Amino acid sequence: MPHPTAAPAADLSPSPLRRELQSRLDSLARAHHVPGAQLAVHTGTHTVSVHTGTADALTETPFTADTAVPLGSVTKVGTAAAVLLLADDGDLDLDEPAAELLPELRPLAGVTVRHLLSHTAGLPTGPDSDSAASTTAARYLSAVCTPRSVLFPPGTGFSYSNAGYVAAGRIVSETTGMTWREALRALLLEPLGIVPALLGDATPARPVASGHALNTATGLVRPAHQNLAPVEAPAGALLASAEDLVTLGRAVIGRSAVLPASVAALMRRGEPAADPGALADSWGLGLALFRQDGRVWCGHDGNAQGTSCHLRAEPDSGVVVAFTGNAGGATALWRDLAADLARLTGIRVPTAPATARRGPAVPLPECAGSYRNGSTEFAVKLDGDGTPTLSVDGDYPVPLVCYPDLSCDLVDPSTGRHEPGGRFHRDPATGTIDRLQISGRTARRTGTV
Repeated sequence: MPHPTAAPAADLSPSPLRRELQSRLDSLARAHHVPGAQLAVHTGTHTVSVHTGTADALTETPFTADTAVPLGSVTKVGTAAAVLLLADDGDLDLDEPAAELLPELRPLAGVTVRHLLSHTAGLPTGPDSDSAASTTAARYLSAVCTPRSVLFPPGTGFSYSNAGYVAAGRIVSETTGMTWREALRALLLEPLGIVPALLGDATPARPVASGHALNTATGLVRPAHQNLAPVEAPAGALLASAEDLVTLGRAVIGRSAVLPASVAALMRRGEPAADPGALADSWGLGLALFRQDGRVWCGHDGNAQGTSCHLRAEPDSGVVVAFTGNAGGATALWRDLAADLARLTGIRVPTAPATARRGPAVPLPECAGSYRNGSTEFAVKLDGDGTPTLSVDGDYPVPLVCYPDLSCDLVDPSTGRHEPGGRFHRDPATGTIDRLQISGRTARRTGTV
């Protein structure tokens, strides 16, 4: 018997639409060197689901509709939903200082639970997974949540932060008396009818996919090791299928009894000061928000080691689109599929923020300087003709194109293609550029270069 809160069973009949989507997924997976992928589309009345390829390039295990893929940051939707359910039950207050729940956050008295979920707490991204592999959540947060590390006053800016979700997961654990894994299963996954699968499971209860890396010299793909530190689980440890993501997407647009409509609406409401730059048009509590054709879609993107997963849901129509792929090239595959979906069905799924007319490129010599987010250093330098370039932790510099509104594009040195990068920010008191936001992560200016 189907679970009462699950999405309607996927339509596996050989309809013309399903055949066309299957054909496109098959050919695009080959073109982008993606071993396996899934696409699930809930039209508002029924779900169409297709999948292709292999879950592991070495074992050639077939990809199935039930194969769970490492979701990366899409996990944050589940963590935020668990926090919101606890708040709805009166177990915590979104606007209370997080330090009242977690003593490690006492140096940051102004940070609230709401700030953590919306990436507006001013916290840095957090250390890399290898550095955090053997630490505890309390030690991790004590090291990250210091006045010296804060990027801006809480509630005044946006910086995408895994550390904020390590804190949110610890709040779930402290409030429920369970581990984050146990709480996520009990509060969300099992009520939704999703068979839990998490990185680190010794014996997964369902088939799982490996991520893959492409060797550009040989064209071969090989499985990639998932190195997410256990402490980072609330930010990225969930595995799921595209059909599971449709079920989750229906919940966050108020189409499931598991998430009360008021809770789902709260997750989808854009938070003040949550300007995510190149990531989305705005941000709610655990959800990215995208404008498309006068409507606001919600969802999240996620990348683990060698995977790319995407969720989009639109509350008015009830449309949900979910994609999982087990190679880095799956991000480009997702974009191509979204274009095909618009052509085949009329469903226009936003894959990026709405673009605004920014005017012609302008020189911005005052942007040159060093910027820091936690242990990551961004260096902006001017080349011989005054063009700014960006280098991260000493990597090869990438040209920047700046615009009058202080936004900037990253330029691929090999193709010349422009990709939205982020923006610079001025100190409102002095007018000087004091921050740089790249791919949603803010870095505070520390000096000249």
